[in-house]
Amino acid sequence: MEHELLSEFDNDSDEELHPLIEQDHNCQLQDKADGKFESFTEGDLACDVITDKSSKRKRPEYVRIISKQMVGIFLSIWVRRSLRKHIQNLRVSTVGVGAMGYMGNKGSISVSMSIHQTPFCFVCCHLAAGEKNGDDLKRNSNVEEILRRTVFNPLHIVGTPTKIHDHERIIWLGDLNYRINLSYERTLELISKQDWDGLFERDQLKRELGQGCTFDGWFEGIISFPPTYKYEFDSENYVSDESKSGRRTPAWCDRILSYGKGIKLLSYKRGELTLSDHRPVTAVYMVEVEVLHRRKLQRALSL
Repeated sequence: MEHELLSEFDNDSDEELHPLIEQDHNCQLQDKADGKFESFTEGDLACDVITDKSSKRKRPEYVRIISKQMVGIFLSIWVRRSLRKHIQNLRVSTVGVGAMGYMGNKGSISVSMSIHQTPFCFVCCHLAAGEKNGDDLKRNSNVEEILRRTVFNPLHIVGTPTKIHDHERIIWLGDLNYRINLSYERTLELISKQDWDGLFERDQLKRELGQGCTFDGWFEGIISFPPTYKYEFDSENYVSDESKSGRRTPAWCDRILSYGKGIKLLSYKRGELTLSDHRPVTAVYMVEVEVLHRRKLQRALSL
């Protein structure tokens, strides 16, 4: 297990969210967001597109507070500039669950932080691949390993969370790699009919959530968009028998889940960037936080 606590923090970053990322966030709700987080789970693409230093038009509205990469997993968190002073207790923990159970080609990057007085945790993961029998159990095992082995260095503050489930609000996102238990032909047929409910009934993650086999107590929004994997590069077509990379049954590999009270999902959709064999997924949440009014507290204590 690796802990990186200093080098990834960008307390006063003047870099901007890259237009390539912003162009897919066309929901008006996104323009009002106080925080944004981006994750990538394939290659080094994020390092190439995440920031734009060439633009000097005006002071950026959002500032990056942390970025971390582990092999092909990348997580970057941005907040509205006015909110930056209310972000505290930043810590990072990485867990590798790939080759030999510890390599970082599969695993997670987790960030712990407080927004005002409310502890948040953001987990970006890349779980075991494959659509053979038993591969879904490997993914379940990956989740349990991440939950067990993720530990944040303790701070000298009473009640500071050290495990993922110690936080009051949690967002888990990334390439979870769960598949659809249907044939390639039947899956394409349902996609052509836009029968998302029919497809979702055979979704592995839906089944595992329903049976309490993994992510017990977690919430995911309604999926009303096509499967996000596996596409031909720079194409609108799913891979086929003629593809060099080999045929894969389309699936919703890319997911966003939440855990905790005070989290309301406003939007859950996919984007149409064609830079990889995945399509990105976005979610917008309204989240309650506890705010301490120090002046009022001081007045009350002085009475």
